[in-house]
Amino acid sequence: MKAAALLPLPALLSQTLVAFTIEFDNELEHRSPHRTAASRWTEELRHSPWLSSMVMYLNLLQYVPESGISLSELKRLARIPKPSINGMRRWGYIKVAEDRTIRPTRAGLAAQKVWTSLFEVIEKRWQERFGEEAIAKLRQSLWALAGRIDLDLPAYLPVVGYGLTAPLQPANRRVPLTEPVHLVTLLSQVLLAFTIEFERRADVSLAIGANVLRLLGNEEVRVRDLPRLSGVSKEAIAMAVGFLVRRGFMTVEPPEKIVLLTQKGVKAKNEYFHLLQAIEADWQARFGMPAIRALRESLEGLQSKLLLGLEPYPGGWRAKARKPETLPHYPMVLHRGGYPDGS
Repeated sequence: MKAAALLPLPALLSQTLVAFTIEFDNELEHRSPHRTAASRWTEELRHSPWLSSMVMYLNLLQYVPESGISLSELKRLARIPKPSINGMRRWGYIKVAEDRTIRPTRAGLAAQKVWTSLFEVIEKRWQERFGEEAIAKLRQSLWALAGRIDLDLPAYLPVVGYGLTAPLQPANRRVPLTEPVHLVTLLSQVLLAFTIEFERRADVSLAIGANVLRLLGNEEVRVRDLPRLSGVSKEAIAMAVGFLVRRGFMTVEPPEKIVLLTQKGVKAKNEYFHLLQAIEADWQARFGMPAIRALRESLEGLQSKLLLGLEPYPGGWRAKARKPETLPHYPMVLHRGGYPDGS
């Protein structure tokens, strides 16, 4: 049996979503003026925004017109209770007036144009890599579910809240979902719908279950090994481990900092695997076995080539980082810029 066929549905959705996002972000970094911690300070860079992820465009900047928007209207359009206003202001994309009207900066307007153009660029690149038929089937299979999910969901996963949960209590969808919709938004909304069902019933978030608990078992695992094994950043792992220790799900044993599950942690891990199966079975009953099978097959067909598009441009910040061995089983979208692997 293919390894991809063994993956839970949210892991297949997540790895595809993260791969598209990282490829998009690499292209954004290549095409758009920006600053990073490694940038040499110049007068030109002084007016460039801090590099950020596609997540911040989809969940905030795309809704900010040059004429401005109120915070309440932005929240309504973005369907996120706490958009990353302070971060995007600090990074140079937006400005906030005394009356709380939010407007794009000059750099923000320039970034909007680049961001907007890249969705078609990356999707065409995927059609060339995976085949037009494969991407058409993926879109069709995602649409078969997303079009029937009666929740008003954001365009991308939000920055995780305390305990790395999805901080959402979505209302019923106001209007039917209509095309065109970005491929990443379809992936995100189907994954978010699964996440909401999972986190209503679980003691830990889907992100923690997928990227930490599932990796802990009979063999010893050190904290420093978890980023490599999970495909998420050490900062994201530190947040997850800290939460699990404080809540009594695990201990960290010195001097090697080996992570051990407590009895409560073993129960949470078992619950994670049980809920994945239970919710997928519920979805098969709700959406139909053929729809779930079609989605699985379309996602599994991409697995062998997902990492091929993640080669960063020379000089990009990811070129200086260790090359990932795997993709996360769930995105870790942190406040640090919205990167889906928590970077």
